[in-house]
Amino acid sequence: MTSQRRVQQQPGYILHHRPFRDTSQILDIVTRDHGKVAVVARGSRGSKSRLAGVLRPFLPLKVSWVSKSDLGTLTGAEAAGVPAGMVGDAMLSAYYLNELLINFLHRFDPQPEIFALYERVLHALVGSRDVAAILRSFELEFLSLLGYAVNLDHEFGSRNRLDADQDYEYRMEQGPVPVNRSEGVLVFKGSTLRAIASESFDDPVILKAANRLMREIIAFHLGGKELKSRKVLMELHRGRIAPARSRNQ
Repeated sequence: MTSQRRVQQQPGYILHHRPFRDTSQILDIVTRDHGKVAVVARGSRGSKSRLAGVLRPFLPLKVSWVSKSDLGTLTGAEAAGVPAGMVGDAMLSAYYLNELLINFLHRFDPQPEIFALYERVLHALVGSRDVAAILRSFELEFLSLLGYAVNLDHEFGSRNRLDADQDYEYRMEQGPVPVNRSEGVLVFKGSTLRAIASESFDDPVILKAANRLMREIIAFHLGGKELKSRKVLMELHRGRIAPARSRNQ
């Protein structure tokens, strides 16, 4: 017989929610000490539920649940701070963080450093105009904490430091490989890769290159799965750029 597990007042954030039966919902929650968990919040969608204003993304919570299987039952939730007040790109970027955690984290695998990183980046997004730079820094640290560190320091197969003037192709599971061409989705100057490693994202050229590199690396680790929030962000930015071009023509 499977024993019941009870967790009380665990720091956490809701990553995703979906309806379950008439008035309940299933929550995916990232917690500090228990990793990613899934729980049923019974009656939480009802008009008289006391949890209606609490069970929402980007609000720090103290959550309690019981479980006998992979799917637990929420027994309590209360706000442990103020919600991260974000709008526009910052809000979409926060949903992108949630999608990354949902797709990369394993259930019941505690990752307190990732939890702290997630919380720190949520606060950084509030009111920031450097959303893209914040996301690239997050991606680099996130992958490193997961054990997928991006090698931007030395050539594949050697300990030779990247030559600033050499062209390299970044190859998955290998890293920078010297090539005799300057074209290609994952071809960069050594100086560019070194600048990405040092997070010199105040330079728009470096930031754009980092976006290209990290998009391909994350897609590789996701097996090509497209993240909804990232797709929306890209479409919004295309929409902003196209009118500007038409006005200049």
